Order: sequence, then structure tokens, then C-alpha cells
Amino acid sequence: MAQHINLQLGWPSPSLFPASQLLNSASEVLQSPKKTSAALIYGPDAGHQPLRQAIASWLTSIYLPKESISFERICISNGASANLENILAKFTEPGYTKRIWMIEPSYFLACPIFTDAGFEGRLRGVPEDEEGLDVEFLRSNLQRVDAEEQQETPKLKTGARYGHLYKHIIYAVPTFANPSGKTMSLRRRCELVKLAREFDALVVTDDVYDVLRWSEKEDAGPCDLEPVPPRIVDLDRTLDGGPQHEWGNAVSNGSFSKIIAPGVRTGWAEATPAFTLALSQVGATRSGGCPSHLAATLVYEMIATGSLENHIVNNLIPTYRSRYYAMFRAIKEHLIPLGFRVSTGKPYEASPTSNGETNGHSKKVEVAGGYFTYITTPEDLPISVAELAALALEKYDLKFAYGSMMTVEGDEESAERASRGFGNGIRLCWAWHIEEEIREGIQRLATLTIGLRAN
Repeated sequence: MAQHINLQLGWPSPSLFPASQLLNSASEVLQSPKKTSAALIYGPDAGHQPLRQAIASWLTSIYLPKESISFERICISNGASANLENILAKFTEPGYTKRIWMIEPSYFLACPIFTDAGFEGRLRGVPEDEEGLDVEFLRSNLQRVDAEEQQETPKLKTGARYGHLYKHIIYAVPTFANPSGKTMSLRRRCELVKLAREFDALVVTDDVYDVLRWSEKEDAGPCDLEPVPPRIVDLDRTLDGGPQHEWGNAVSNGSFSKIIAPGVRTGWAEATPAFTLALSQVGATRSGGCPSHLAATLVYEMIATGSLENHIVNNLIPTYRSRYYAMFRAIKEHLIPLGFRVSTGKPYEASPTSNGETNGHSKKVEVAGGYFTYITTPEDLPISVAELAALALEKYDLKFAYGSMMTVEGDEESAERASRGFGNGIRLCWAWHIEEEIREGIQRLATLTIGLRAN
């Protein structure tokens, strides 16, 4: 049993890395003179075209859109975080772009990316409810900001290199969100697209957990769940006749970090062809070529041979599903009786494709997945959650992320809302540790809570 248990770490287990598949891909590339020469030169700006085509086909098979996704909508990145920075460099200018709107509790490590891009003091939180992002809260605040602040004209990014700058950025993780674990309802996704079009906002979504999904109920057994919730970018492509202009109002930020390995440093962006073409023309890419070119060729081989899909279906989903069930059994046994509560919103329902029919109608399955769950602490906890986390690390060698970490940087109202709500929560990750260690971590948290009450 591990002495140190880290339920904060949102990393995939090294034991799940597909090393042999990557080795086979590398051998295929580096033992072929033709593939080697293509892999080791400066990559095309938009990325390795076979990978762009493979990703487009793979995404089409996952999300089942009405029309197939074309490779012109895809450009290759070196991961979701780096690509977020490139999006800001190409499509925003602080001052002209008025605010960055982030769902709270927020993925706190995104805040410095926005701050480094010149948006210090311009980040604002948007609360979640049971269906995800509170659209009406966001609407009223967009209206208020636009009414109070006269729209400036771009001062620095005025040349032909900048085809469109957005007035607002909305950042979200719609499916199995980090940190809240919530999945935004289809209704909210549609409302968000319409809102973004109305206020000239760009919705940037980290769509990195979507394929890691299973039934919330352990007794349901393995089943294939369809459909995967449509992404915001899918809805922007089709809703009410499609994008309002060639740039669109949504970009999907994808990554192989959670489903292959973080060190591969390969991801993709999907948006309109005009948007992804412009994104591929960021100065550093124009100078150095695709920022993840060699790794991109290896990822292509994994997709083309089917080894990536096999890895997801036969290794990742069964392992994460078992760890999820182990965590929730432990939460129900040890934490729920103490007053802890799971706070992951209204489950997204899907129809299984291999779980039979009932009275002519598909059974509905509540879907779980991703890496994280969010629990709230007991109301009578005698100390703050931050103090609880410090004591857990000091006395029980247990680490977890806690609510006040998830506030939006520089937003006093976000901090105030945290003190009344999500700040009393804990984010737990099941991806890093094995089942025994997950159970032990939950038991340590329960023992600490019982001890605090006894004192």
C-alpha cells in the first residue's frame, strides 16, 4: 500500500501508458525512409495531414454528426494548454476583448494562461447549476459589461494577420468537467452557442474526457453508450443554419494526453476551416512548423492501425470504470454517513447499444466518466476545507484538491461565491491510483473527519 496517496493528481497512471503501441508506431515510422523523412522535417503548419484526416474520421465515428467532419476543420497542436495560448494570441486583444468568462469551480491552472496573455483583472467566474453553466447569469453579466464599457477598436492587432478578434472568451469543460465532474445538458449547450453568437464570444471547450465513459450504475455491466454528447463546436456547425460567419463562435480543444500519455504532447483544435487555418499561422508555428510533428506521426499510426481505439476500449475504460466504482463504494460507505455529499450535477442520460430493449424503448443509462468527482464537506465540519486538506497531508499523507483552489483568479465575486458554495468542496481523481489505494485514501479522509468531531 502506498504511503502517500494523491487524489489531487489528474494524471493517467503510467501503468496504462501504451508503450508497446507507441514503440510499434515509432518502428513503423523510423524504419521507413519515406515516413522518416516526412516525420523529421519541419512539419506542415496545420500538422501532419494523415493525422488530421484520421482525427476527422475518428471524431465523426464518436460524435456521429449529421455531416462528416472534414480534415480542413482540424489543425494539430502540442496539447490543449499550449493551444489555448495560441488561440488567445490569434483571436484576442486585451481591451478589445473585454472579458474571459470561466465556469466555476474552475480549472484553476487555466487562469495563468489567460493572465499571461494580458487578461489580468479581466477573468470572471460563471456559476454552475445542476445542468452546467448558468446561461442566464452569463447573459446578464455580458449585457452589463457591454453596457458599461464602450467597445474599443483593436490597437495592436490591426493587420491582415488577424481576420477576427472576439469581444469575449468563454472557457468551459462541458463533459465530465474538471473540477466539478458535471456534464452540461444539451439544452444548455444550445443556449450557450446562441449566446456566443449574440455577443461575439468565442467558446473554447476542453473536450478531453468525452470518450472515457461508462454507466454510472455498477450493476449495469459494460455497455456501449450512444450518443456521446454533441460538443459545442458540433452545435455551432449545425444549429440554426450553422455558423454566423466564417470564423464561427466555438473551438474544440482536444488532446491525447488523457488517452495516450501527457508526454506525447499532441492534441488538435477543431473549428471552422477559416479559424483553424488562421490558428495554424501563429508566428511560432510559421517559423518552426507544427509544434508536435514527430509525435503526431506516431499518433497517426496508432489511429490507423486501430491500436488507439483498442487501448481506449480494452484498457482505459475498464480500468477507470473499476476505479470509479471503487471510489464511489468507499464514498458511500465512509463519507456519506458523515455528511459528505456528491455534487456532480444532473447525470447525462444516453441509450446503450448493447444492453437490450425494454417494451420497445431503449433503456436510459445515466453516464459517468472522465477523471474526477466533486464532493461537498459536512456542514458541521469544525474547520475550513483548506485546513482539512492541510491536516490530511500532514497527519495522513493524503492529498486532494479543495474548493477555494477553484476560484477564478482575480475575481472577488468568485471568491465570495466560493465561500458560500463550491469552496466547501473537494475534487477527487481516480485516474492515478489503483483501487486499494483509492479506498485507503477515502478511509483516511473519513478517519480524519471523525477525529475532528471527537475533539
